Amino acid sequence: MENHRFLLPDSARQIAAAHGTPCYVYDQATLEGQADAMLGFPNAFGLTVRFAMKACPNASVLKIFANKGLHFDASSGWEVRRAIQAGVPADRISLSSQELPEDFAPLLKKGVHVNACSLLQLERIGKALPGHEVGLRFNPGRGSGGTGKTNVGGPDSSFGIWHEWADLAQAIIQQYDLKVVRIHTHIGSGSDPVIWQEVSAASLALVSRFPSVRTLNLGGGYKVARVASEKGTDPQVVGAPVKVAFEKFAQTDGRKLHLEIEPGTFLVANAGAVLSRVQDIVSTGVRDFLKLDSGMTEILRPSLYGSQHPVHLYPAGAIGTAKHYVIVGHCCESGDLISCAPGEPETLATRALPEATAGDLCVIGGAGAYCAGMSTKNYNSFPEAPEVLLRRDGKFALIRRRQSLEQIIQNELPAEGL
Repeated sequence: MENHRFLLPDSARQIAAAHGTPCYVYDQATLEGQADAMLGFPNAFGLTVRFAMKACPNASVLKIFANKGLHFDASSGWEVRRAIQAGVPADRISLSSQELPEDFAPLLKKGVHVNACSLLQLERIGKALPGHEVGLRFNPGRGSGGTGKTNVGGPDSSFGIWHEWADLAQAIIQQYDLKVVRIHTHIGSGSDPVIWQEVSAASLALVSRFPSVRTLNLGGGYKVARVASEKGTDPQVVGAPVKVAFEKFAQTDGRKLHLEIEPGTFLVANAGAVLSRVQDIVSTGVRDFLKLDSGMTEILRPSLYGSQHPVHLYPAGAIGTAKHYVIVGHCCESGDLISCAPGEPETLATRALPEATAGDLCVIGGAGAYCAGMSTKNYNSFPEAPEVLLRRDGKFALIRRRQSLEQIIQNELPAEGL
């Protein structure tokens, strides 16, 4: 995917010299371009794009998206507070969480929006804030995702209020005089566009049961092509039928619904890379292994999902003939594998790269989403890697320092008597 390779050899060498490896690098131009693509999502009566901040929660990334006019989806109270500290106004944050934070009432009073993700959450909100505006996240009965681990809809998923319990939700709403202003559904990350559109239609049917609803949030899950064998989602293609469905709903129901979407991966995946270095090369006579100074401490997705990421080698010398390498990480863990088979995290696969020597730089692409924000933090006591922003003008800025050993152990306390 040459068109996604923003981190070229000269910049990679400059960043490695300044900040070492491993290191995350994000491209401002790609971030802003992806935001523009989603802001153009087809809609009938208005659109709010919320960045699913769990994908990449660095404050600088949040600020770039806030400056583009995006709002934010938080998956925990901690993410809400993190966004506020980054300068995001409370009323541009929406909370949809498996765990309702203890301080949810003060957060909602500040203007944070909330989607109740269970009947118990809805009851807690009603007791604490009777008469408050609330959204309802429903499990629409069907899900889809890149893998079973990213499918968050259907009977095997705990996310949201099961669609058949809508009557129970209405009873709680009436009991506490709550006002339902939003219906929310999300079926999975990397979901099939056809299933996503079908669930959109089912979500409109849920809206019809709640007369006060003015907004339908259809979540995220837009596929991104990280490697050539994958096909990404075109927002214009998947959004066009949804726009028509909203127009038909307005004709039959009389309500012009505002559309919300919550992209995460789509906005940041190909805007980020892990800059690493070859630290060893070993052979078993059957396989040649390329060992990086990075691994599941920076990019867990291959080990977790069997995800595919483009890998580029920048040799220090002349480019030699290609060799097939199994690419592994630096953790003392057989599952620390970068070049796994598609969807099979335990199956070794190879990548054809120029013949490598220790010290060569290696760039793992497609690493902007669910990498820095989702890794095996401090496994083997490796520190958190720094994050760097490659600006539009070609200059780069450090946006998170490398963690020190002192920071890793600062919260440990000695037990008495040892």
